[in-house]
Amino acid sequence: MTTDRRLLQTAPDRPGAFHCGWLLDGSGAGPRRDVILTVAGGRIGAVFSADEGPHGLKPLDWRDFTVLPPLVDAHVHLFLSGRSDPALRRMQLSPDPEEIFDHMTARVQRHLRRGVLAVRDGGDHGALALALRGCRGQRYPDEFVLRASGRAWHRSGRYGGAFGRSPAEGQSLADAVAEDGGGIDQVKIIASGINSLIDFGRPTRPQFDAADLKAAVAAAHRRGLRVMVHANGERPVADALAAGCDSIEHGFFMGEANMVQIAARGTVWVPTAGTMAGCLDALEPGSPAADGARRLLDHQVAQLARARELGATVAVGTDGGSPGVRHGRAMAVELALMSAAGYRTGEVVRCAAVHGARLLDLERTGVLQPGAPADFIAAAGPPEALWGSLEQIQAVYRKGLPVVWGEGI
Repeated sequence: MTTDRRLLQTAPDRPGAFHCGWLLDGSGAGPRRDVILTVAGGRIGAVFSADEGPHGLKPLDWRDFTVLPPLVDAHVHLFLSGRSDPALRRMQLSPDPEEIFDHMTARVQRHLRRGVLAVRDGGDHGALALALRGCRGQRYPDEFVLRASGRAWHRSGRYGGAFGRSPAEGQSLADAVAEDGGGIDQVKIIASGINSLIDFGRPTRPQFDAADLKAAVAAAHRRGLRVMVHANGERPVADALAAGCDSIEHGFFMGEANMVQIAARGTVWVPTAGTMAGCLDALEPGSPAADGARRLLDHQVAQLARARELGATVAVGTDGGSPGVRHGRAMAVELALMSAAGYRTGEVVRCAAVHGARLLDLERTGVLQPGAPADFIAAAGPPEALWGSLEQIQAVYRKGLPVVWGEGI
């Protein structure tokens, strides 16, 4: 990708200004037309209408671009490619140590090229993402934030072996979480199974006793760690909410009562609706599994619409690495599904930037306002074309300077 030279004419030792064609500031408000954004000392100095004049500055001409905060993907699995070939996925469960980090680095770059400047990895059996986090500045730029769960927790004999491990025999989940010294950024618990593509709405049993789950969340919180819980179905989601988890991952078939609780508690929901779109791309059209994936997709979009009505806090996560869910590219799919659920463009950006930044405890709030870190991205064209133009991000800025890595953004 060739970077427009207009996007690189800034320096840390002098103020900069950008005449934005459209600005989505992350607050949830709609786009503002013809806005000048100034930068000094790595922070946003001012945001004002171009009608006021340039205030003595000579802004770069970004009138062809929509400017918005960097995006956050709150649920990925970097060790998986997203390709659907069964043989390839089996190989990814026993990766070649000489190759896996090259592949994971390439996936980070795919996120970066689409304006995603932070991801939260939901775990893998080898704690590979955690190891990759230690290569920051070598395999990927310092400006990119990777939050890693290490190995997720699941019940022995139940779903989740690809993403982590089980407590030792006779050990409670709470004790396992308390004793894990892995240097992780958050705890990931797999509290249910996955959804059947054939038997629509089939309940999935909880993996852990409700009391043990609550004790495990408390143990994590005592360590200063947030807890993300994979939960589908009414009972597993209700148990996770009662345990005080910080985020519900997926949440298919959670039901109205749980959605009300999510909104009331301020728990973050990461819906990963695009996983079903990925399944549809990978399955034979018209097959029973494809029909099931379509029903699941429609169901999750309907839940998203209800979450908006209730005022629930939604963060965007793609589950990148799942079958048919390609890293970076899946972000636009997820955002478009939120639009289909009735979220306005500004609301979608708030979920993808502000809510994600808060969930990952980032330095930036995700809102482009005076005094905030000068972190923003530029996409070609107007906001109504944004979900498509994320495939061609023109610039990623961190603290007022363009992020360039490898071949550039």
